[in-house]
Amino acid sequence: RETPSPSPPRITTAFCFVCLLQINFVACQLFALLAAFWFRIYLSPSHASSAVRHAFATLFGIYFAVFCFGWYSIHLFVLVMMNYGIMNMASIPNIHRYSFLVAMGYLTLCHISRIYIFHYGILTTDFSGPLMIITQKITTLACQLHDGIGRQAEELTAEQNRLAVKSRPSLLEYLSYLLNFMSIIAGPCSNYKDYIAFIEGRHVHMKLLEVNWKQKGYDRLPDPSPTGAVMYKLCITLVSLILFLTLTKNFPMAYIIDNEFLDKTPFLARLGYLYVVTQAAKPKYYFAWTLADAVNNAAGYGFSGVDEKGTFRWDLLSNLNIWNIETATSFKMYIENWNIQTAAWLKRVCYDRAPWYPTALTFILSALWHGIYPGYYFTFLTGILITLAARAIRNNCRHYFLSSVPLKIAYDIVTWVVTQLAVCYTVAPFVMLAVEPTIKFYKSVYFHMHILSILVLLLLPIRPQTHSLRRAQNQAMMNSVKSK
Repeated sequence: RETPSPSPPRITTAFCFVCLLQINFVACQLFALLAAFWFRIYLSPSHASSAVRHAFATLFGIYFAVFCFGWYSIHLFVLVMMNYGIMNMASIPNIHRYSFLVAMGYLTLCHISRIYIFHYGILTTDFSGPLMIITQKITTLACQLHDGIGRQAEELTAEQNRLAVKSRPSLLEYLSYLLNFMSIIAGPCSNYKDYIAFIEGRHVHMKLLEVNWKQKGYDRLPDPSPTGAVMYKLCITLVSLILFLTLTKNFPMAYIIDNEFLDKTPFLARLGYLYVVTQAAKPKYYFAWTLADAVNNAAGYGFSGVDEKGTFRWDLLSNLNIWNIETATSFKMYIENWNIQTAAWLKRVCYDRAPWYPTALTFILSALWHGIYPGYYFTFLTGILITLAARAIRNNCRHYFLSSVPLKIAYDIVTWVVTQLAVCYTVAPFVMLAVEPTIKFYKSVYFHMHILSILVLLLLPIRPQTHSLRRAQNQAMMNSVKSK
């Protein structure tokens, strides 16, 4: 009887390394959750100064980074200190440009090194994840600092005015914002002013002061507790973990390009299976992002105000809205509810500042930020095409289906089906990563979404984008102010 050949040492070692990293990731996040509760109770603003809270959050963040990623964590600290030098030495008119180029350049170099050092897909959890979050924070702070010091209030949108930073942060504030233990491992990216308000104990009251509590029967501002929100999110995390362990391995994305599957399965059945495997790939993201959100909430960070029913909301840092994702009836709605904080970052540093083609530039930046695997670029370039086609259909056709309830229901059902299939079609290369399986997949489904999107753009008139109209209005207002 033949003796089975052993696995190649490199693959075996890499697999063990991946398992170790994933265990470290979960262990760090669970420990961060416990530390967050302790931080909120024993290092609350009433018990500790802002400097102590900054120092504790920073030191624990550094420890988690070293524990989880070992010597690779040096990349995080190098990038942080490089950009601290830029923030203090660069001129305000150029601070956002230099910070963006250095942060994105360093991140891209790290992505390239992973391609040549490690095989496709081996490192599913590595130092590039925290580096991507830190890149978001660095560029966010640089843009908001540029808005606060280098631009006039009349030049800013309402949101840019609200988030503008009026002075350079101290070293401790800077390190705490970028390396705090609540977001060092899995994010999310938050705004600098919100984070500083949280550390100084102003975060919750800032949101509550927007509500007239006397009309609601309160004599003074309440002190909302995040415990209920944390427990709810931990339940979602547990369910997501169970789904990940049971579904993801049983429905691999690679099966949709298996030769036997392609030969024996009809086209519509392949589309149905594509939807199933895409659904099976989601729980790991639901798990990681919801757990990260819970960690921040446990520390008392993430309060966003009160809804129409008077219920306290803890979704300021939430990275996804699962219900809106699964019921999305447009490509735009799906994107806006998936990786919400990254979408907000892209809007603030790219879409709102792009001089031309904001949609295309935003998708390209998103691809570059994720890495240099070819599959990412297939996904985001396809996303540009489908976004433009979906916008054209919605602008030209939707109003015809609003005259009656049955027509509106039929429209919602059809657009839900098309949206879900379009998303599956778009994100498949994101999971496959390489060129060959991506081309094989698109050939197997006859490039149907690409062809349909191109036909839509050729046949339907394209209306001016809201972004372009808003930019023209802002320019007209600025000209008017200057003339006066």
